[in-house]
Parts: sequence; C-alpha cells; structure tokens
Amino acid sequence: MAKLTGGVIPPMCTPLTPPRELDVPSLEKLTGHLLDAGVHGLFVTGSTGEVGYLPDATRHRVLEVVAGVAAGAVPVLAGVIDTATPRVIEQARAAARRGAAALVATAPFYVPTHQVEIRSHFRQIRAAVDLPLLAYDIPVSVHTKLAPETVAELAADGTLSGLKDSSGDLDEQRAVLETVDNAEFLVFSGSETMADTSLGLGAHGLVPGLGNADPHGYLRLHRAATAGDWTQAAAEQARLRRLFRLTQVGSRPMSRYSSAIGAFKAALVQLGVIEHGTTSEPMIALDETERAAVRRHLVEAGLLQE
Repeated sequence: MAKLTGGVIPPMCTPLTPPRELDVPSLEKLTGHLLDAGVHGLFVTGSTGEVGYLPDATRHRVLEVVAGVAAGAVPVLAGVIDTATPRVIEQARAAARRGAAALVATAPFYVPTHQVEIRSHFRQIRAAVDLPLLAYDIPVSVHTKLAPETVAELAADGTLSGLKDSSGDLDEQRAVLETVDNAEFLVFSGSETMADTSLGLGAHGLVPGLGNADPHGYLRLHRAATAGDWTQAAAEQARLRRLFRLTQVGSRPMSRYSSAIGAFKAALVQLGVIEHGTTSEPMIALDETERAAVRRHLVEAGLLQE
C-alpha cells in the first residue's frame, strides 16, 4: 500500500444518481480522472464528499470502490467523521476493513467538549485502529478549534500523523508548523484560495475540493511551490481563485454548502467526469441558470471550450 506523503490529495465528491443512490460508474470514473492527473492520494467521505449526509452503507461502499480502483497506487484516506468517540471508532474499524490507508477525524461535535477531552478522543481512536490518523480542523462545522498545543502534544506521542487544516486561520497553521517537533508529521491545507500561502508557510500538501474539477491546476501550483518558483505558484493560485468563484453561483436562498457542492458536481458533469449533479437532501439543487454560470467559470479557466 502506498505511503502517505505530502502533495495534492483531493477530497472527492460522492456522485449520486437522481434517486440518491451511489453512482458507482461515475465514482470509478472520477477516481480514474484524479489518478490520471497524477494526484498523490485520494480522500473520501470528507466534507466535499457530503459525509454528514451519507448513510453508513454508502460511506463504506464509497471507500470500497475508490480503494479498488486505486489498487494501492496512491493512499486512500477515509473520513471517519461522527459525533463522538465510540461512533468514530466504529467508522474507523469499518474503514480499516475496506482498504483505508489512513483515517481522518474531527474533534467531537454536538457533544460539548474541551481540549483535554479532544486529546483523549484522538488517542482512543488511534489505540483502537492501527492506521495513521490525521486530525481534521474544521471549526465552522465542529464549532471547536484544535489548539496548536493539542496538535503538537498528539504529534509528539505518535497519536497523530498529520493535520488537515480547514480552519482558515493561517496564523494558527503557522503555529502548528512551528510547534510540532516531529519530522514525519504532515500538515495539509484545505484552502482552495490560500494554497500557495500555506505551502510558503511550510505545509506539506493540499486537500482542495476544487481539485475534483481541476486537479492539474493544484498539481502545477504544488510543483511550482516545491521548486521554489513562487511567482508561478502565485499565478496559478490567482487563476484558481477566479475559478473558485463558481462556488458562489447559488443565486436563490440556499446554504453556501449547497452552492459549493452543487457547483463542484455541476462542473464534473460538464467536464464529462460524472453523470449527474445530484446532491444530498435537504441541500438545494442548482438550477439551469446557476449551472450555466458554472460553465462560464470553467470556460474562463480554460477547462472548457465555448
């Protein structure tokens, strides 16, 4: 099985049929699309994969399909996201049986928590399942920020192998990079729009949802940053920042999440990668006008012809 390193690891969308069943052929095609681009890993059942909406059976099947197509060529990371420790451990054990190379878990949510309890949470997950464990810092969803000191302590004792930072707090990300004293610990930025800055601070990789539609763009950005060509990295980031505006096409009352996930899926449909743009309920589907706006962004970014 491929070893987890830095690089570009897209958090995969979960293609659904109109009745909201898993669209296995589209998922296989999406996996091939990303592998052919040269990504360094695949992350399933994360926020971009609609993990909070998916029944357990669908979560498990997603991992089986992607791990089967990847066939060990790159590591497949599985989001084992659930409310509290016993439920996360159940998800982690199921993921281990289905071919995950590493696990990604948030702090507990819905249940009140404290940094001391968060440390216990991650230690119990790691003790239960012998796979590399990454902390997923996403306070917009979890409503708790992982303290750099917590991350550093869990990195030092071997509980955590890495961090997926979707907090949007670059100062805290810098603090983690400065505080963690473990050369094997990997920090990934979940930001589509500040990826070059994160890499400049010392992050090891990127986990961009927009990478479903434009993996080559993030791979070019990562290669430029790795080579120290920050001018080229900034130019690629500027193009990707413009493309990321497609997540704002929702012109009717809807959540930012409905607009963003709907736009990623609409882009994949228009690029010929997946069959349907169906999103989970109760998310609001994009309409024809909004899908046309997604297409204009793809054309402007050079991903589609007029």
